[in-house]
Amino acid sequence: MADVVQYRLERMTNELNDLEQRGIFTRREISEIVKKRTKFEYRLKRPSPLKQDYLSYIDYETQLDSLRRLRKKSVTRELQKQGLKTTKKMKKSVSDFAGIMRILDIYRLAVMRFKGDIELWFRYLEFCRQKRNGRMKKVLADVIKFHPKVPGVWIYAAAWEFDHNLNVEAARAIMQNGLRVCTTSEDLWIEYLRMELTFLNKLKARKVALGEDEGTFTRDQISSDKKQWRDENKDLFMSLNDKGENNEGSDDENEKSIKKISKFQEQGFSIIRTIYAGAVEALPSSFSLRKRFLEILEATDLVNSEEIHREILSDMKRDFSTEPGYWDWLARLEYNPGRKEYISEEGALSQIEKAIQFYEEAIEVLPTATMLNQYAKFLNGVVTLPKLENKPSGISTPSDSYIPLLLRAYEKVKTMGYIAEDLACQHISFLLQLGRLEEARKLADNLCSGIFSNSVKLWQLRISIGIRHLTRDSMSPSKAELLSIYELFQDVLTRVPISEAESLWLMALKFFANQKHYFGKLVEISIRSLTKDGGSEHGFSLSAAIVNFVLQKDGLSHAREMYKRFIALPHPGLALSRACIELESNLASIGDRDSLVHARKLYESALQTYDQDLSLWRDYYLKETKMGTSETAFAVHWKARKILKDTTALVTPDL
Repeated sequence: MADVVQYRLERMTNELNDLEQRGIFTRREISEIVKKRTKFEYRLKRPSPLKQDYLSYIDYETQLDSLRRLRKKSVTRELQKQGLKTTKKMKKSVSDFAGIMRILDIYRLAVMRFKGDIELWFRYLEFCRQKRNGRMKKVLADVIKFHPKVPGVWIYAAAWEFDHNLNVEAARAIMQNGLRVCTTSEDLWIEYLRMELTFLNKLKARKVALGEDEGTFTRDQISSDKKQWRDENKDLFMSLNDKGENNEGSDDENEKSIKKISKFQEQGFSIIRTIYAGAVEALPSSFSLRKRFLEILEATDLVNSEEIHREILSDMKRDFSTEPGYWDWLARLEYNPGRKEYISEEGALSQIEKAIQFYEEAIEVLPTATMLNQYAKFLNGVVTLPKLENKPSGISTPSDSYIPLLLRAYEKVKTMGYIAEDLACQHISFLLQLGRLEEARKLADNLCSGIFSNSVKLWQLRISIGIRHLTRDSMSPSKAELLSIYELFQDVLTRVPISEAESLWLMALKFFANQKHYFGKLVEISIRSLTKDGGSEHGFSLSAAIVNFVLQKDGLSHAREMYKRFIALPHPGLALSRACIELESNLASIGDRDSLVHARKLYESALQTYDQDLSLWRDYYLKETKMGTSETAFAVHWKARKILKDTTALVTPDL
């Protein structure tokens, strides 16, 4: 191993001598370069080198080469300021090429070591493309040999031949070979179509640049010199029969131009039809492939494009008429409420009507709950379109006429059974927007007592509707009304885990914050739940939230009593301890000595359970160094080193 490393280092001698002679690096810097390269070379020659070893070596050489180029420019400027001729001194030498060649060599070793790492291969290809060193073809051949089943490899190779080498035949051959190997790749079919259409557009642009008629494949018979002379002296010519001969000539020219343009468009039409037929044969069940074909078709100007457009839509209806996604896409193709583009009111109404017709046809063909869900979502988007700001009250907007359709769709979905929680929430929210509070309340009750008994979103809607219903007539609910709201909270909070019911707990604590009796009952429910499930280690902590409410409502002494109750539970959770420590530490920072004593007790209590938590020990030690004495800080540090398995982890510069 040492002999190989020494041999590779000796090959760098000419490069390093050149760098020193040209004044780019000093002898001391070159010595450091040799040390770093020796270290990297030994890493690569060990029995099992890591991928990161190669990448680190490449990053170092890349940065070194960038520094070399900057130093070279600086040296050149200095010589120019001194009035010296730099043509001979600063011409290309061995040091200008050695860095790039070394990086290429490291890449070659890396990909041979990790042949299956496609990301590493693409990094190698990108480096070759940027540096243009002539190795691109060999690297592409190697990556295709090792990864023939990766469509991106074929696409990359074809793009390089098409864009860099301007070799359309080679790019086409690569794409066709790729399609033989990766027949079921959607991306490969789509990129092949894009490449052929791009080539056709380049031919068209070339003919326009050469002065030929737009979109033709035949050169005009009139020479360019004669045409230019006739254009410059067109005022000398006058036709005796302007209306006759001129029109006849122009008609003939227009007819020829139309024929030539149609020839160009026919070529594009033939390409897209051929590729489409092959793609559908290879992927008969791919819905997304045909959607992408239609997107490309809409972006091109081809003869008979409407014919192939109808053909694709007909094939899609034949093959995907039993899939709800097809009908939803077809309707939204006419009109999509989420599409941000300006459409006149009349045009929007016409498109909406066509989309609704598609949905109605879909429901007849496919009367499923999924289809009705998608129909309801579409109508909800239409009905909730932004209203005109200056619309007088009492005047309906065009979207208001679709409200009955939306309500009917919601009812159909409800009879078949909701399959989406979001749609159920939308139904209730829509009834609230219409002011039908009683209907929304009944619907929420039915859903929460049925299939969505554990849905936090629906329970939150149900309880908020109940609160709105109670406070509609009076701001102060009666005891019976408070009891009914509490029973709703009790019903869901005793069944849903705390980790999922964060919003409901906060809503309940906020609503009953000034109701001591019901707040106490909520605390009892929380204690039972925390005893059963345990507190959270990170994120939301119910016990910490309750302590915060008690602190704001009743003061510090009651808050301390509350968190002591929670900490006495079997698994209070680290989040509660950290929240309480932060509370006491904030008070200690303003001079409250009792708070520092409480903070120490909280740290000791938490460390009994989480004695291997390095961050907790570190926080404890930092707190003692800032607020305690040197003796207490040393005691914490000694105890931490004794308990922690990794005794060196606590001894850091931060401490």
